[in-house]
Amino acid sequence: MITVQRVAKAAGKHLTKLGLDLRKALGARANRGCPACGTTVVGFFRYGDNGEWGCPNCNASPRERLMNYLIMKGVLTVPIDGAILHMAPNEGSLVKRFSEAADYVPADLDPARYTVPGMHKVDLMALSDTDRYDLFYASHVMEHVPDDMAVLRNILRALKPGGEAWLIVPLWDKPTEDGSFDIPPRERERRFGQWDHVRQYGLDFADRIRAAGFDLEEIDARDIDADTRHFYALDDRLFRARKPLGTATQ
Repeated sequence: MITVQRVAKAAGKHLTKLGLDLRKALGARANRGCPACGTTVVGFFRYGDNGEWGCPNCNASPRERLMNYLIMKGVLTVPIDGAILHMAPNEGSLVKRFSEAADYVPADLDPARYTVPGMHKVDLMALSDTDRYDLFYASHVMEHVPDDMAVLRNILRALKPGGEAWLIVPLWDKPTEDGSFDIPPRERERRFGQWDHVRQYGLDFADRIRAAGFDLEEIDARDIDADTRHFYALDDRLFRARKPLGTATQ
């Protein structure tokens, strides 16, 4: 669906990418870095309200760069010998990392949208796996599902005891506001920031994750030292949910 908001975002992205290309051609020093592709860059391009959103080399977003940084620093560990369910696998760098796992399942409700090999059709509302996965990863997915509490319970059941769900969602500084697909798309865009979203999360998303039965650690890019955060243009907040050991499968 084409909207004024989407056109404006795309135009800003295109123009700032051109500006970065020009700076590079004129000999600007590459004094920033991208942990997703491992290159140095002259800067990052704008998308929406974020003036340093994308890597001009690999298009990695702030949240993709944050995940790669946390893995690179050993804060997060990819379970290479285990099973990973990767929903909406848009981030090429994470597909590369996760696909090294013994059992990698890239998935989406509409798998035909992706070029990732071995895509599976998975409806999180109907996810019925039990104690299968060591890691569940979903970035900007939960704001699309009709019933997020049902999905969180499904994810908990699908994880092995001790398994983790790494969740990233768009956030604002107000309590979470829920909607539904009965709301017209343009009104959803106005209320939730995008036409195909059915809610806008606040920091109280953490309460929903705990209510589903998870232990939770929150990792905010703002807690990383300022120089590192600036160098990589890191942003976003990771909700690192863990299925407690000994949790009875429901």
